[in-house]
Amino acid sequence: MAREQDDLLRRGIGMTSQRTRERLIQRLYDEGLSNPQVLEVIRRTPRHLFVDEALAHRAYEDTALPIGHNQTISQPYMVARMSELLLEAGPLDKVMEIGTGSGYQTAVLSQLVERVFSVERIKVLQDRAKERLQELNLRNVVFRWGDGWEGWPALAPYNGIIVTAVATDIPQALLDQLAPGGRMVIPVGAGEVQQLMLIIREEHGFARHVLGAVRFVPLLNGPLA
Repeated sequence: MAREQDDLLRRGIGMTSQRTRERLIQRLYDEGLSNPQVLEVIRRTPRHLFVDEALAHRAYEDTALPIGHNQTISQPYMVARMSELLLEAGPLDKVMEIGTGSGYQTAVLSQLVERVFSVERIKVLQDRAKERLQELNLRNVVFRWGDGWEGWPALAPYNGIIVTAVATDIPQALLDQLAPGGRMVIPVGAGEVQQLMLIIREEHGFARHVLGAVRFVPLLNGPLA
């Protein structure tokens, strides 16, 4: 898998060069990200394949970029940060992602955990994401087209849950699907007031940790073709 991904990286000229990617990784490290496994996966994953060709020259900037349908691909820092938070307590074998989007976060997760279950409400985005992951030979991801607020109860519980859009409050359905000791990373808030939160399921309830201000697109209800 790594060899195939490295071959894809070498297709680029300039904008996808190894030097460009190393600059991004150095920036993430300078901003406090330190999990070597996460940083290596970010370095190796070809983000330029997950954006429109017209934006490929910006793929390795540490910024969110539009992917259509009023959605964005998250900035690499946030992808790495949320991945680090999930893995802080050790390896995970079963993670649910709410919001497949471009598939970039999905691709990163799939190289860090045993299995990923990804839910997306916009079918055309998820179909594109499936194609990209197949091209990269990432085969440990299962997709569901549906409402992210509902999660994927049929396959619960999950050791980790990552939500890539901001919820006005923490969905009870997602809390219910978190395994004992499981961790959920989710942006919560409305408008300009959003906070990244880490939720840990403990023996007698949930521990909630507020980690700082963020900005995400909203988590909407209902599947959309």
